[in-house]
Amino acid sequence: MSQIALPLVVRRRGEPARIVLGNANSHVADALQSPGRWPYRTAVLLGGPRSGRSLFARWFAASRQGEAIDDADTLDETELFHRWNRAQERALPLLLTAAAPTWDIALPDLRSRIGAALHLEIGVPDDAMVADLIEAHAAQRGLALGEGALTYLVPRAERGFAGIERLVAEIDRLSLERKAPATMSIWRAALEAIAGPEQRKLDFDPEN
Repeated sequence: MSQIALPLVVRRRGEPARIVLGNANSHVADALQSPGRWPYRTAVLLGGPRSGRSLFARWFAASRQGEAIDDADTLDETELFHRWNRAQERALPLLLTAAAPTWDIALPDLRSRIGAALHLEIGVPDDAMVADLIEAHAAQRGLALGEGALTYLVPRAERGFAGIERLVAEIDRLSLERKAPATMSIWRAALEAIAGPEQRKLDFDPEN
């Protein structure tokens, strides 16, 4: 499992938070290590819920390579424009994060500058990354997944960061509630609990 450590961001038990790297975000990690190559020293990172865009922003700020503004799409546009100008005056790389898939900007001057920046987007995790994310979330919770968990869970898990996190949380909850190890019956129950009706038909056919 490939990860970036975040030494200044703590999640649990005093251990450093980590970004799991894979097909969906390795290009982001590469780009953030070379801010001098960004057009106008500005990059915009788009990502869905729980995709790690805020962790990337914290990692970038902790690396002291530049300034990061998380959830920039929620800020007042005039204030954001002034902050962009100040960063330019100081020759300071600026990373802005926003929710995917689009960021609609009304202020023309800001829109033109953001449009000229490097645009990065966190994509959809493939099977290998889904497996790594499941393992990472389980480790963070101190949850021991039984033998064969990834073989069973990965093909059935939602292909989204929030959904994967929710799945592991549900497995953990059921395991604690039932006071039982996280094995097949709990994996199945967790998947069923978070799946929609159509997904249940696909994932819980008796032949599966």
